[in-house]
Parts: sequence; C-alpha cells; structure tokens
Amino acid sequence: MPSIEMNVNGKAVSGTVEGRTLLVEFLRQGLGLTGTHVGCDTGQCGACVVHLDGVAVKACNVFAADAAGGAVTTIEGMANADGSLGVIQAAFQTHHGLQCGFCTPGMVMSAAALLADNPDPDEREVREYLEGNICRCTGYHNIVKSIQAAATELGATRVAAE
Repeated sequence: MPSIEMNVNGKAVSGTVEGRTLLVEFLRQGLGLTGTHVGCDTGQCGACVVHLDGVAVKACNVFAADAAGGAVTTIEGMANADGSLGVIQAAFQTHHGLQCGFCTPGMVMSAAALLADNPDPDEREVREYLEGNICRCTGYHNIVKSIQAAATELGATRVAAE
C-alpha cells in the first residue's frame, strides 16, 4: 500500500492507503476528521465537499492518492484559530441555514468556494452554485440568506482591512 503525504487544514499529515481509498475515507477514518460527511457515495449530494488546492471538490469522487502532495481544507479548517466559528459558519448559525446539519459542512465549503470566486453573489448566483449540494430539510431559503450575509460580512472585513 502506498504512503501519502498532504497538508490538511494547515498541518502536514501522512498515511498509508490502498489505491482505491477515497479522500473522504482518508479524512474520516485515517485522520478522524468526521466533519466531512458521506451522503450518497456518487458525488450527487455534496455533503463531502472539501477544498483541494483551493478548488471545491467532492471528496467521494477523489482518490486519496490523487490528493497526495496537495493542500486540503475541510470544514474543521473553516473555524477561526481560537476554535470559534468562522464567518460563513457563524452566518449559517445566525441565519438558520441548517436544520439537521448533515449537509451543512458541504454547504459551507461550497459557499466558501463561491465567495472566493464571487464576493457579492445575488440570490440566483448562490442557488446556481449550490446545484451540486442537496439539503432535505431547509428548502434552501435560509442557506441562501446565510451565504449572502457571510458575503456582506466578509466584504465589510475586506473594506476595513484596506
């Protein structure tokens, strides 16, 4: 079995994996990072979204060996350095963008990718971007509202930093 190394949430990690080990399995079983969820195993639900080298990917569609040498950010890596909720996570909490919470990690990771590409998306743009993420509970209204609130807060943070 090959040994792999990568950077996960800013830390160097390594492990031994079979060639068929999926990134989501390596994160959950190999590293104990269980925030990334397994929903459908087919890449349709989006519960397993992580960032690989800055790009949102569905970790159930990526072999761990293919991520070797890369930088992976999971939902655990979205928190602030002190462990408090990051801006997008806090917006989901404040604006009721979650109910059961199963899809939330993937939604937050997708939202972060969207806001990196488009810092001020309108409702249509948010809804289109989330087409690869399924939520069975919320109807998406509060998820969209949460992402737009996060965009506003992140925009204010950018302006204050300038």
